[in-house]
Amino acid sequence: MSSTAYDMIVIGAGPGGYVAAIRGAQLGLNVAIIEREHMGGICLNWGCIPTKAMLRSAEVFHLMHRAKEFGLSATGVDYDLDAVVKRSRKVAGQLSSGVSHLMKKNKITVVMGQARLSGTDEVLVKTNKGDEVLTSAHIVLATGARARELPGLEGDGDLVWTYKDALTPKRMPSKLLVIGSGAIGIEFASFYNTLGADTTVVEVMDRVLPVEDEEVSAFAKKSFVAQGMKIREKAMVKQVDRAKGKVTAHIEQDGKVSKEEFDTVISAVGIVGNVEGLGLEEMGISVDRTHVVTDKYCRTDIAGVYAIGDIAGAPWLAHKASHEGLMVAEMIAGKAVHPIKPGSIAGCTYCHPQVASVGMTEAQARDAGHTIKVGRFPFMGNGKAIALGEAEGFVKTVFDEKTGELLGAHMVGAEVTEMIQGYVIGRQLETTEEDLMHTVFPHPTLSEMMHESVLDAYDRAIHF
Repeated sequence: MSSTAYDMIVIGAGPGGYVAAIRGAQLGLNVAIIEREHMGGICLNWGCIPTKAMLRSAEVFHLMHRAKEFGLSATGVDYDLDAVVKRSRKVAGQLSSGVSHLMKKNKITVVMGQARLSGTDEVLVKTNKGDEVLTSAHIVLATGARARELPGLEGDGDLVWTYKDALTPKRMPSKLLVIGSGAIGIEFASFYNTLGADTTVVEVMDRVLPVEDEEVSAFAKKSFVAQGMKIREKAMVKQVDRAKGKVTAHIEQDGKVSKEEFDTVISAVGIVGNVEGLGLEEMGISVDRTHVVTDKYCRTDIAGVYAIGDIAGAPWLAHKASHEGLMVAEMIAGKAVHPIKPGSIAGCTYCHPQVASVGMTEAQARDAGHTIKVGRFPFMGNGKAIALGEAEGFVKTVFDEKTGELLGAHMVGAEVTEMIQGYVIGRQLETTEEDLMHTVFPHPTLSEMMHESVLDAYDRAIHF
């Protein structure tokens, strides 16, 4: 069996892998990328992008019902679920083909097949044309992760849906149970609830969106409930009984188990890394709870083997994977690099209202021993928000009282997933409250609330 040598081999063509491959090629490396299913990985095909396309349809549908509020008229407002899904799949397909184009443009060798490490510098790939062997002194693992399936809650495509089923529904749920209120669960709950499903969300932790600041979680819950969602916190689905056309869920809460019938269940209880079949154990590469163990430079136990993105652990975010891909490619090419600061990576949830955050929550800042100053500014105090008809929400900032360091920022409301990057840049550049106070924000914009929240932390807010 012949083998082909490369400067860098990337296993997995998701937002971590394909970005690493492109950056390596830009730096003059001869790069091969191996993908077993879709160019662009889960993110472009079954995650970030298609869910946002569907949520946009739900957002427009919601706005159409508010037409009178804006002096407009819209009658007979309805939706075509098949058309919504078709648009979502078209968007995903367009971007996936775009990744294939980028591979050709950058002269990256693409091998479609299942990869396995067969040596410290060797990868065996099973393709539909037979086995291929690729060799390189630098191998990047970027195989991503998949949804965790709990025993008894395995997807069946009919009553219990996986994320793929939820993205390509054969019918509209009438009574929906969503298990888990992290970003994935709450986005699906938001989409189907907006289209009219009677939606219940069960969360094992003491609040929805449990990784967010407590004030944001509380505000989001209040908004979800106002939209008709039922939220059950500190609760657990112990089992589900499947019958024709219905599921009976046994839900434990406050020490009591109740039974409730649903026609659809979506389980969104975390993810597991795609570590199987890669030959990691045989190579002596450490794996901890389905994630490859790495140092801050994404290096594994074996010299020349790296792991990036979801397979390398939290935070499980596409933009984190992409940046790790850039860093590793530059390292391989001999460039000086800086490790990623997890606390400067923003998290975004595209429910209604949107949620975005970066850095420490107020509680985390206090627990870390900081003496803090906290600022808040409501959407109702912002002219652009009122003009948009989006006066619900707030921006919150947390500073170290002694140094003025921006420890964290938390937002809930319209378009906050776009606004959060301002604070991300601030943390990256290590700006202080004084820098942010002296920054001139354009008017009228939603971003002015970011300025006012900083001012409020120091009792200087103008419009509230």
